[in-house]
Amino acid sequence: MALKGNLRDFSLHQLLNLINLAHKTGALSVTPELTANGANGHSAPASLFFREGRLIHAAFDGKSARLTDVLVQVGRLTPEQAKVVRERSRVDTDKELGLLLIHNGYLSQNDIIQGVRGYLLETVYQLFTWVAGDFRFEPNQLPPEERITVPLSLENVILEGNRRQHEWERLRDEIPDLDVPLRFAERPQTNLRNISLTREEWQMISFINSRNTIRQIGEYIGLDEYQVRRVVYGLKQNGLIELAQPVRAETVPPKAPLPGAKLSRGVLLRIIDGIRRR
Repeated sequence: MALKGNLRDFSLHQLLNLINLAHKTGALSVTPELTANGANGHSAPASLFFREGRLIHAAFDGKSARLTDVLVQVGRLTPEQAKVVRERSRVDTDKELGLLLIHNGYLSQNDIIQGVRGYLLETVYQLFTWVAGDFRFEPNQLPPEERITVPLSLENVILEGNRRQHEWERLRDEIPDLDVPLRFAERPQTNLRNISLTREEWQMISFINSRNTIRQIGEYIGLDEYQVRRVVYGLKQNGLIELAQPVRAETVPPKAPLPGAKLSRGVLLRIIDGIRRR
């Protein structure tokens, strides 16, 4: 018999705890509840699969869960490498793709397992930020056979998920509105020549101007609301940026940097100087 309800009444924490304690096997589908600004930062439902109380697979509907796409998303594989491997595959299954990756020297078996594990965790952690949405658990349903599964203990997933949920609440307090642009701080509180930024932070500052809102930039570079708030919070804590006054969202951000492109510290300084002179 299927278990169904809404996250407002039965949280993801409680659902996973139940599946863990009862050693359930099956599929949990969660559909985010639409709001004025979208569906908790998402528009697609998510599906989680379990075997005997362990999480083995997860994916958002409409988003490819093929091994090469997963490994590209988590940074283990370049898009070019993924394309080469797919062209050489006779059957488009994760096992076939995994063997080709190993035989061509792109990745080891452990690299593949860790990449899938990272993707699985990041997918389920995003659901901890959903405060509402319909869910349904169907017993004994498993993911497609062509997918590589990695069993994970739900106890650790729940602990980290709860930590991220608390962090999410703090980030919403710090950055309540995503429909505002960013600006560089007039007097940065950090030494710009010693600054060390993540790839997402470099991408974020590449699009800072008076017209692009945080939400627009985040959507353009593929970050959900939790991720984009973390990036903005980090830049803000470093004293590099400030929140500007709200503007009407009209402008699409300019063309994104190519994958793997990096900005030097000198370019960053020129960007900041140029924007301040506008």
